[in-house]
Amino acid sequence: MTGSVPPSPPPGPPDDRQELPLLTHGEPQPLRADAARNRTRLLEAASRLLTECGAANLTMEAVATAAGVGKGTVFRRFGDRTGLLLALLDHREQQFQAAFVSGPPPLGPGAPAAQRLHAFGPALIRHERAHHELILATRTDPLRVYGVPAHGLRVGHLVMLLREAGVQGDAELLAHTLLGLLDAALVHHLCVERGMAPTRLEAAWHDLVTRLGAEP
Repeated sequence: MTGSVPPSPPPGPPDDRQELPLLTHGEPQPLRADAARNRTRLLEAASRLLTECGAANLTMEAVATAAGVGKGTVFRRFGDRTGLLLALLDHREQQFQAAFVSGPPPLGPGAPAAQRLHAFGPALIRHERAHHELILATRTDPLRVYGVPAHGLRVGHLVMLLREAGVQGDAELLAHTLLGLLDAALVHHLCVERGMAPTRLEAAWHDLVTRLGAEP
């Protein structure tokens, strides 16, 4: 994606927060039953290869061979290798979205907004660390991560919580700033290259959110 990034979706009113749709990285349109089965078959083959050889060695040709189809079928379904990797992320992302959109408190609805803000950071850190290899492998375009609907949902969710918690300032820019602290590449660098414990990152999140005025 090389064009301008669309603005983040505005948050809905507080009573609508459980109605936010789960958004995927790369397959927004519903599929016919046969197309859905073929896509599932390809993703199952890709998941097996991902486990066996890692994201760096996952190729469209290997997926086609493992699924018993032509290479062109894989390209038509996912567009390119990044599209395939994003599709693999969709299931994991939807599980995380379900947790903060409609799951149990304090991450999900039912807890005060400040508590949900404090719960969001550690949950996202765990999510990013669990899937860091797959996430980092999709970073072929530095702008693409900001344009996918899943990122917009995270921004909109944090904007909603910041406003409900009474945090002063530009809620949208604050949401982007908070998400920057939890970026998968930064989390990987700090935990793996710098040897920081994830609990240190979680403590930094709690400190930052508290300094913004959202007391736990």
